Amino acid sequence: MNHLLKYLKAIGIFIVFCLLIINYKIVLTGLDSNLFGIIFSIALFFIGGRKTTLNLNFPLFTMIFILEFISYRLHTKSVHFLALALFVCLIYYNITQKFSFIAFICILLFSSLFNTFFDYMTTEIKQSLCYYVYVTLKIFIPINKIEGVNFYINNSKITVDTACMGLSMFKTGLLSGALLLTLEEKKHQKYFNIIQIFRFCCLLIVLNIISNYFRIITLILFNCTEENVLHHTIGLLCFVFYQIIPMLFLIRFFKPKKENIKIKKNLYPIFFIIIPAILVFTTSFEIKKEQHYNLLENLNPEYQNKKGVWVNTEVFKISTPQKLIYIKTPNHNPLVCWTGAGYKIIESKEIKKGNEKIWLVKMEKNQIQYFSYWWYECNNKKYTSLIEVLLIKLFDNKPVRLVNETSKV
Repeated sequence: MNHLLKYLKAIGIFIVFCLLIINYKIVLTGLDSNLFGIIFSIALFFIGGRKTTLNLNFPLFTMIFILEFISYRLHTKSVHFLALALFVCLIYYNITQKFSFIAFICILLFSSLFNTFFDYMTTEIKQSLCYYVYVTLKIFIPINKIEGVNFYINNSKITVDTACMGLSMFKTGLLSGALLLTLEEKKHQKYFNIIQIFRFCCLLIVLNIISNYFRIITLILFNCTEENVLHHTIGLLCFVFYQIIPMLFLIRFFKPKKENIKIKKNLYPIFFIIIPAILVFTTSFEIKKEQHYNLLENLNPEYQNKKGVWVNTEVFKISTPQKLIYIKTPNHNPLVCWTGAGYKIIESKEIKKGNEKIWLVKMEKNQIQYFSYWWYECNNKKYTSLIEVLLIKLFDNKPVRLVNETSKV
C-alpha cells in the first residue's frame, strides 16, 4: 500500500487521461457548449484551491455514485459529463488536499446538466417575469392585455422573445461573483466558509432576477424587443446597474475569516481513486452501447405510423394534412426544439385533456400561429413531469416516449 501511495499522483493523472480518451466525444460536446466557463472553473481551482480540514472524499464519492447510477440506467451523457468533472475534482483533492468550493459551484453551473435544466425552465421563467412586468406597467401605461409573453399596448403587439431574457447574464453574473469572492480571499489571505458562499450566490440570483425584470420593463417602454444595438446596450446597462454594482457593494458585508488548518492524514486515498475510477470506467463503456428506445411500441393506432419516417434514431415524424406529429425520446423538449427552429413561444401551460394532464403551447412563426400539444407517455399513461417519467424509467426500466402534436390555429 505504501508503495502505491508513492505513485498516487501518477496513478491519478493516468486514470484521468484514460477516461478523457474514452469519453472524448462527451467531453468535446461539454466543452463546445461551455468552453469559457469550464476553463474559468478549472483556473479557479488552481488559483483559489486551499487546504481544508473537511473530508470531502465521502460527499464527492456519493455524488459520483448517484450521477453514474443515473447515467448507467438512462444513458444520460450530460449527467456522465458532470460525474467526470467531479471525479477530476476528487483526484485533485486526494493529490493536493486542496479544494475550492467557489470553483466547485462554477463546475456545477457550467455543466451540460445545468444547461438542460435551464432550457426546460426558460419558458416558465419568461412567462412569470412578463406577468409581474405587466402588473407593474399597467399602473403607469395603458396596456390592453397580456397573453403569455405578448403585451398589447395601444392596439399594437410587443413580444418578449427568449433573447430578451438575459439568461446568459445569469451565468455571467455568478461567474463574476465567483471571481470576486476568490479575489477577496487572495486579498485578505482569509477564506469564506460554505454558508457565506451559499448566501452570496443566493443574493446574486436575486440580483439577476431584478436585472431581468427591469430589463424587460425598459425594453417594452422603448419598444425594443428585437435584437439591435439599443437592445444589447439596454441589456448590458441593466446588468451593470442592477447586478455588478450591487454585487460590489454587498461584498463588503461578507468578511472572510482566518482558518487554523490542521490537516489530518487522509486514510486510504487510493481507495477513493480506484473505486470511483472503476465506477466511471464501467459507465463510460455502458453509455457507448447502442440503445433501443422502442418508441413505437404499443403506440396509439390513430397515429398511422406506417406513414411516418425516422428523422434519426430518437425522432419519428408523421405528417398529415391536419397535424405534424413527432414521437421522440424524452430528452427532446419541444419548447427547445421549436425555439431552435425559429418559432416564438407565446404561452405554455398545463391543461386537462379527458382525465389526463398534457402541455399546451401557443407559438408563432411568420405571423402564423400554431397550437402544439405534448406529453410524456409510459405504460399508456400520460405525464407532464420529466422527473416523474425518468424516475419510472430509472427504477422500473419501462420505455418512455414524448408525443408532440402540432397544428395551425
